[in-house]
Order: sequence, then structure tokens, then C-alpha cells
Amino acid sequence: MYSEPTEKNSPYDITVSEEVRRYILDKGHDFRVCTSCGGPILLSTLVKPAKPTDIEIYIGKYILYISIYQARFISCVSKDMIPQFTDYSYTA
Repeated sequence: MYSEPTEKNSPYDITVSEEVRRYILDKGHDFRVCTSCGGPILLSTLVKPAKPTDIEIYIGKYILYISIYQARFISCVSKDMIPQFTDYSYTA
């Protein structure tokens, strides 16, 4: 499993699965791990904008933002956080 370095001085050690890395690179924009009623979910920042308190993980030239509230509980961003009903093929 590959992981980009997280934000400097971050107390969180969060890895990103290769499937999620590839998904972000294929979609070509930033994403955010945020809270849903079913647990952590990976959404495009076109749908759920980043917040100033989010932790940043760089995936190529894109940023994966992680909600500070989710960061306390997750150690890995995995493909099960990708919603199966979403199509982000449009552009803003």
C-alpha cells in the first residue's frame, strides 16, 4: 500500500490505498473524506468543499482532504469509502 506524506507536524498517520490513489488520479480533482450517516465517505470537493481544519494528503498534483473529525478514527483511506452511486465525470 502506497502513502504520500501527510501534512507536516500532523499527529495522524493515515495511509491511502492504491485503489483510492488511482481513483483520485483518474478523476483528476481533489477529494475529501468526510462524515456520513454510514461512516467515512470519499467525496469530490466539487460536492463537499474542504474546510480549513482538514488534514491534507497530496496524491500527485491533487489533494485528499480528511476531516479532522474522521482523522481521529481512521488509519487508512480505502476503496470502501468510495460511494458506488456517484459519477463525477462532469467538470465545474
